[in-house]
Amino acid sequence: MPQPPQHDRHLVGWMSLTQLISWGSVFYLFALLMAPVEQALGMNRAESSLAFSLAMLVEGLMAYPVGRWIDRGHERAVMTLGSVGLGVCLLLLSRVETSTMFYAVWMVMGAAMAGTLYAPAFAVVTRRFPNDFRRAIITLTFLGGLASTVFIPLISWLITLLGWRHALWCLAALHLLVCVPLHAVLLQGAPKRPVRSLQPDCASSHKSESSPLAKHLLSAPFLLIGVFVVLMMAVTAALPAHMVSLLRENGLGETWAIAIPASIGAIQVLGRLLLYYFEHHFDLHRANRLIPCLIPLGLAALLVAPWVGSAQIYMLMLFVLFFGMGNGMLTIVKGTAIAEYVNRDHVASLNGALGTPMALARAGAPLALGLLWNQQVGYAHGLWLMLGLSVVAITALVMAQRLSGKNRRSQPRV
Repeated sequence: MPQPPQHDRHLVGWMSLTQLISWGSVFYLFALLMAPVEQALGMNRAESSLAFSLAMLVEGLMAYPVGRWIDRGHERAVMTLGSVGLGVCLLLLSRVETSTMFYAVWMVMGAAMAGTLYAPAFAVVTRRFPNDFRRAIITLTFLGGLASTVFIPLISWLITLLGWRHALWCLAALHLLVCVPLHAVLLQGAPKRPVRSLQPDCASSHKSESSPLAKHLLSAPFLLIGVFVVLMMAVTAALPAHMVSLLRENGLGETWAIAIPASIGAIQVLGRLLLYYFEHHFDLHRANRLIPCLIPLGLAALLVAPWVGSAQIYMLMLFVLFFGMGNGMLTIVKGTAIAEYVNRDHVASLNGALGTPMALARAGAPLALGLLWNQQVGYAHGLWLMLGLSVVAITALVMAQRLSGKNRRSQPRV
């Protein structure tokens, strides 16, 4: 039996570039687009936030069919058409004159995001390199984590130089002239079915008896992990669309309002590098407990910042450090929690069962933060809610760890 191909640095490197462009020019665009669009279309904060929430909802609902198409060998068509869709949507966005059109474009953009962001890219490298996909995924997340660092200042500069409508033309050109041809050329010859790994799968190789899927879906560890994953998704999805506006309202100059959210991306990459170290020198389950605690620490620093006068900038730096590192490592914790604390044999189905609530959380959180905003206290009410939800999420994870401890100790480490 021929050995599956190893990690293709050429393919993964160029795909990393498309991830950088896709995340940076779309996901981080909204925070900078919010203020000028509100002024141009006469929208308030809650109304503008709804557009991003609709995009996140459509992206989540499209995740399952997109995954099915990729599993059937259509990865080239999915990611190429996704990039075409993003480019066309950005052009249409530059022409919007009504709130209805603004919402419609962002909904279509959400569908295109489902075919271009991490989920389809991870599926592609997993199918092509089953013995070496972890290294490929790490590379993709490292460069993807730099998207805010590169694109927040770039988009801000383009809007200042050209105006927001013409700035969108430049971002559309990146998708149509860079991402589309790269996906069309790189993803030729996709395997019709996943290449079978020659290495034993740790989830199916242990000797413990596999329990029915329904039993795990109703188990306390699964429900608690579900609470943890969904609430943390809501907390981390709420801030990006509002971050620049929040900092401006705190009285920061434009340079700091752009530099602070942009720096979060670089700190996320640092966090992932530290996680690699921890996995080799630190108890994995203790790390899984401590990593999420960085998120409420970061939110607390953000809440305190307006009250410390000239020391505000130092509190905001603490926010960047805690929230950026926590968010960077949290991606890995959320992705492995089901396998670690519920069941390994049914991990794909169990993660899939969380797809819809995660989509709703990701879509509803930016809107909720916008609805909680008011002129008197700004985002304070929303930040306190996010802080409370993050504490509840961490508590749920700790409880799941304790409930599953006996079973976990009986499973071999791999």
